[in-house]
Amino acid sequence: MRYALAVYGGPYSQQASHSALRFAEALLARGHQLTTVFFYHDGVYNAASMMAPPQDEPHLRDRWLGLAAQGETRLQVCVAAALRRGLLDEREATRHGKQGYTLEAPFELTGLGQLVEATLENDHLITFA
Repeated sequence: MRYALAVYGGPYSQQASHSALRFAEALLARGHQLTTVFFYHDGVYNAASMMAPPQDEPHLRDRWLGLAAQGETRLQVCVAAALRRGLLDEREATRHGKQGYTLEAPFELTGLGQLVEATLENDHLITFA
């Protein structure tokens, strides 16, 4: 089965991100394909490269990176939601005249069209809010 996930919850303010990550890891462990994780609303904070949680807490961004490295999972971040929250990749930082950027590959800024595309290309879209 082919899956896509939509993550709406911030990484440390709600359970949504952690639950989505555990679900994603379980999918891969059972041999399913996870093609896309789309981060939307406060879920975009999962992609923040400056995240530095205490050592006794799971580092969710690093676990998303590990998940992407395991297979061919795209980590897509809604560009509008990210820009509103100060998350910019190098291209957007330059475009907006900012000195630094806070979003790095394999996370990629995309539009809502990619969420629609993921919905159409996969057997299931599971949302975590």
